[in-house]
Amino acid sequence: MAAPTTTSDAPFGRMLTAMVTPFTDDGAVDYEGAQRLATYLVDEQRNDGLVVSGTTGESPTTTDEEKERLLRAVLEAVGDRAVVVAGAGTNDTRHSVGLARAAERAGAHGLLVVTPYYSKPPQEGLYRHFTAVADATGLPVMLYDIPGRSGVPIQIETLVRLAQHERIVAVKDAKADLFTGSQVMAFTDLVFYSGDDTLNLPWLSVGAAGCVSVVGHVVGADIAEMMRLHRSGDVAGALEIHRRLLPVVSGIMMQAGGAIMAKAALALVGRPAGPVRSPLVEATGQQVANLRAELVAGGVKLSD
Repeated sequence: MAAPTTTSDAPFGRMLTAMVTPFTDDGAVDYEGAQRLATYLVDEQRNDGLVVSGTTGESPTTTDEEKERLLRAVLEAVGDRAVVVAGAGTNDTRHSVGLARAAERAGAHGLLVVTPYYSKPPQEGLYRHFTAVADATGLPVMLYDIPGRSGVPIQIETLVRLAQHERIVAVKDAKADLFTGSQVMAFTDLVFYSGDDTLNLPWLSVGAAGCVSVVGHVVGADIAEMMRLHRSGDVAGALEIHRRLLPVVSGIMMQAGGAIMAKAALALVGRPAGPVRSPLVEATGQQVANLRAELVAGGVKLSD
């Protein structure tokens, strides 16, 4: 399936959610639930792209077979109207290459490749890892730079080297370094996406194309509108939305974070995605109560 129309300045779309993986009560992947969630994100939350089997999708605890079937399910549901990006990054280069090839066979429109975690490779190791994955398929690649979880940042010199690869076209930045990101954007053609919901608007201000969001599960339409206003020159309007969404970002990202609170938020808006897989645990009653209050403060309509 061909990717929906994209542009060189936004090769994966602009509003992307790093989609959680719905599970049934017994812990199996809920493929029909994933299709319903993807449809909701695209049709109601204005996502023009989705990341499937990223770390918010609990990719470390899903099997390769589950990842491929999940990707095919999401492509079937929304692949004609959203860019579907497959998470293919692990801390094993050969495994990542295999996941990338499987994603291409399944019809993915692009790949998200995270910095190898735990191993803490040197910059040359990062360069070789990312290049090997990019060489393995014909798909465009978005690097995922998140040293808080991987332990190693992608240094500016490495990003400049990687930008020379014809299929490495974008970076999801979650290291909160707007200055370095600005330098890379000035020195290369790499397209930057905010990978940190606390900094979505600041990233736009220095030239980012869009966002790969977690809070987009419940406020994707608001973020899409914030980006539209900013791109049209209405900075004050974009700032108003940014400030209104602060409680939502706090409620989801500042408690247990990621998949745990995104699934809790979905349940509160009537879009349940089931439990999380161990070693993650469900949000506590107090965390859910705090989240409910923060969503209401941010203007999110909760389910009855």
